[in-house]
Amino acid sequence: MHSPIPLQMAPQAPPPTWTADIWLRIRRHFLLKAVGTTAFTWLFFIGYFHLLRNPAFPITVMPLTPLDHLIPFQPYTLGAYLSLWFYVGIAPGLQLTFRELVVYGLWIGGLCLTGLGLFYFWPTQIPPLAIDVSGFPGFAMLQGVDAAGNACPSMHVAVSIFTAIRIAHVLREAGTPALWRVLNWAWFAAIAYSTLAVKQHVVLDVVAGALLGMAFALPSLYWRPGKRFPGDIPHVGADIIGHH
Repeated sequence: MHSPIPLQMAPQAPPPTWTADIWLRIRRHFLLKAVGTTAFTWLFFIGYFHLLRNPAFPITVMPLTPLDHLIPFQPYTLGAYLSLWFYVGIAPGLQLTFRELVVYGLWIGGLCLTGLGLFYFWPTQIPPLAIDVSGFPGFAMLQGVDAAGNACPSMHVAVSIFTAIRIAHVLREAGTPALWRVLNWAWFAAIAYSTLAVKQHVVLDVVAGALLGMAFALPSLYWRPGKRFPGDIPHVGADIIGHH
């Protein structure tokens, strides 16, 4: 009888590190993500500024709360306010597959269309504030371009909390250190606070914006492309959108 020949198992590849996972996500469809995010932003602003300058119904002035009176005008937070336009590109930039990117765009597109619909049927603005911004670079341009209309809900907050939730989900899936997740939420908090500190919104706008953003972000974590097998092989099945 022949002695049995031991079978050697092929060594399994080690799981990718979180840095490799994130870098792969950034590289995939990079040009499409960059061009698509820019085009999407411009389309949103076309509708936003049209409604801002041509309200269809009487404009409602949003009331101030005690918290609004406690938060002073803080011009140094303008950088955090403007950083939204970089921040919003991070979440789509971290989508791995083309299908994930398309579905992400559908969710945030639905969020933006809902916001524009609210601005059409219920135009709002913040109360006039006696603040002299002539000595603060950038504020005259900000108030000239982004007037204090289309106030409630704050789309600045709605889009930023949608982005924060989706980034947090990717960071958790990739197994990043907790510091990165803390920094993500700190960035969102800075953007949300800055809308009050630069006096572009009042507290009720921020609350409404956060609720609107979560109303789209949380379902988008479940109704999205299905889970993938190891090695970045897309899930094969009948469902395009999987529920997890």
